[in-house]
Amino acid sequence: MRKIVVAMACAMSLLATASGMAQTYPDKPIKIIVPFAPGGAVDSLARIVGAKLQEAMKQPVIIENRPGAGGNIAADAVAKAAPDGYTFLLTTVGHAISPSIYKKLSYDPIADFTPITQIISASLLLVVNPKFPAQDLDGLLKIAREKPGALNYGSTGVGNPLHLTMEMLKVSAKVDIQMVPFRGDAPLNQALVQGDVEMAVSPLGTAAPQVEAGGLRAIAVTGAKRSALMPDVKTIAEQGFPGFSTDSWQGLFAPARTPATIVAKIQQEIATALQDQGVVKRINSFGSEPVGSTPDQFRAFLKAEVEKYARLVKEANVPAQD
Repeated sequence: MRKIVVAMACAMSLLATASGMAQTYPDKPIKIIVPFAPGGAVDSLARIVGAKLQEAMKQPVIIENRPGAGGNIAADAVAKAAPDGYTFLLTTVGHAISPSIYKKLSYDPIADFTPITQIISASLLLVVNPKFPAQDLDGLLKIAREKPGALNYGSTGVGNPLHLTMEMLKVSAKVDIQMVPFRGDAPLNQALVQGDVEMAVSPLGTAAPQVEAGGLRAIAVTGAKRSALMPDVKTIAEQGFPGFSTDSWQGLFAPARTPATIVAKIQQEIATALQDQGVVKRINSFGSEPVGSTPDQFRAFLKAEVEKYARLVKEANVPAQD
């Protein structure tokens, strides 16, 4: 009997603590940790969202950049942070890819985090050098089948969504196209324009200006639907591969066991911010679309993404990284 009473007292104490936190939260600065350097797309989104949160929460929102190890340094820091609603992780689809790519992680991408919301979905674009003879996906794959292993594509790293999307297409179409690694977007884009590599999967926001200028030709959008930025470009699914869909995305996470009241508050404020037309316009300029899903929706989405990339990495025989 005494054990029951003690257990009930502990539960009531925890409820009271959570209630007190919800009533006073936030009473100090909030930190959003970003796993990439300042100036990039992820950092830019964090600052857009952070500014809106700061207005709504009446507390400073600090963006802290912790680049390195494919996002794992930042994720580890948030996984080990106090679950008090003052430390968050704004990261990418790489969070769902990491468990399949790395031999060992110091954290569990699902168990050690509380998903708050998917903030954006970002379209990817399959592009080719304008002198490449194919005008569509069917033509590209026909050439690839006629010359197995002769064509190549540029990629900025093993295991990122750009690389895995191309590998997903290779598996689906049963073609052999060789990867050529580059250290960053700038040298890859230069090689594409010069014709040193035939093709690449690129972020739509990065590739669209070059397509419009005639430096690249768009072959397909990789997501489930066409992009509003380039509505005339068909999806891969429309070009003979029903169900093919892979987008990049960014979302917000808190450490596991962060109080549900705080998670709900943050999600609501971000969802509201994503309805602001100024925010929407800036997000669209990146080639992205606002999402603002609920924690339950984002949790289910994350689980499906982890499972999808695990299958893909296995099918494509992508080597595990240290």
